[in-house]
Amino acid sequence: MTTTMQSVRFAGMGIVLLCASVHADLILEVHPFKPPTQLVAAFAPLADYLSGKLGQPVTVRIAKDYQTHIEAIGNDAVDLAYLGPVAYVKLRAAYGPRPLLARQQIGNSPVFHGKIFVRQNSPLQTLADLKGKRFAFTEPHSTMGYLVPRYQLWQAGIPVERLATYQFLGDHVNVALGVLTGDYDAGAVKEDVFELYKGRGLRAIATSPPISDHVFVANRKLPDAQRCTLRAALLQLHKDPKGAEILTSITPGVTALVPVQDSDYDTLRTVLKKLKTIGVDD
Repeated sequence: MTTTMQSVRFAGMGIVLLCASVHADLILEVHPFKPPTQLVAAFAPLADYLSGKLGQPVTVRIAKDYQTHIEAIGNDAVDLAYLGPVAYVKLRAAYGPRPLLARQQIGNSPVFHGKIFVRQNSPLQTLADLKGKRFAFTEPHSTMGYLVPRYQLWQAGIPVERLATYQFLGDHVNVALGVLTGDYDAGAVKEDVFELYKGRGLRAIATSPPISDHVFVANRKLPDAQRCTLRAALLQLHKDPKGAEILTSITPGVTALVPVQDSDYDTLRTVLKKLKTIGVDD
């Protein structure tokens, strides 16, 4: 497939920069949830593994932003892609079904939760208590750092207009630290980050509904045999001698890639539909 962006090909242990308009056999595109250099390193082992299973090179491409990532997949401009749950729901709504390969499992579960939390010694006990308080989110594209907690606050009768102030701090760790230092009265992060900082003096006051984790999808135009090979390779990855290393390179805590179906994302669809009614359309 021809690409018009700079990309990175992984072969063996080498990393070779490819210039624009280079032909690559397969493109694996990743959304920019971390700096590109970090994502290059994180997905290099998976690209090597898939190259070996397919018998052809795999090129990793980091999308410029979330919207271009969705458009590239929707327009069949990439062969396979790694998507966050919100991006997948938006892709499906805008472009229709795409072949699903596997979803991410952290620990023993393919779903994850978020936590809305305060300092351990805070008098705040419920979401309703957050009226007139200072709140920290991560960034506007974040599932557990903004969209789902925004829905939870609204359900509890606390639209953001009833907060004293709210700010986006960029990532989950910044939010945890912002609440710990007292710069904010409460914040929202994904559960694993909350657990990491809980012992320093944080207390959860709400837990999100379960949301299906990140997903790999394929180009509709890939031959059936090639899609089957990709799906089997991903689902068997945890059994490979290097599987654990490859999986945790993508995201710490990932233990396997497991079967997935579109209905796994129905809970998130409900959340996003409700948010849209109050003017939140990520």
